[in-house]
Amino acid sequence: MNDRADAVSNRAADPACLFCRIVAGEIPAARVHEDDVVIAIRDIAPRAPTHVLFLPREHIASAAELTPADGPMLGRLFGAAAAFARAEGLTDAGYRMVTNVGEWGGQTVGHLHVHLLGGRSMAWPPG
Repeated sequence: MNDRADAVSNRAADPACLFCRIVAGEIPAARVHEDDVVIAIRDIAPRAPTHVLFLPREHIASAAELTPADGPMLGRLFGAAAAFARAEGLTDAGYRMVTNVGEWGGQTVGHLHVHLLGGRSMAWPPG
């Protein structure tokens, strides 16, 4: 089996995963983007005036599981986030996109997602 086939076979929806349940429509969320690969939802505990989560429909635990074969999905995910940022008027002042990996990285939901934060100045280094 090739790397992509191995990766896909291990990416079935996880019934215990909060984001898989949101993707499936079992848990309501404020969706701001939806296509066949990516959905985006407003964060329920926003850390900025604009705080949206972009996540793939398929279950990928974190960025640590990504392979080169995930390039097209990541292009769609980042493209959707960039289009949303433009539509929200965030591009002139700037915004931050971040994904967390593991407990020490601050990941609280075990499903790959990218935070888009904007509408205020961001400090560096982050937390």
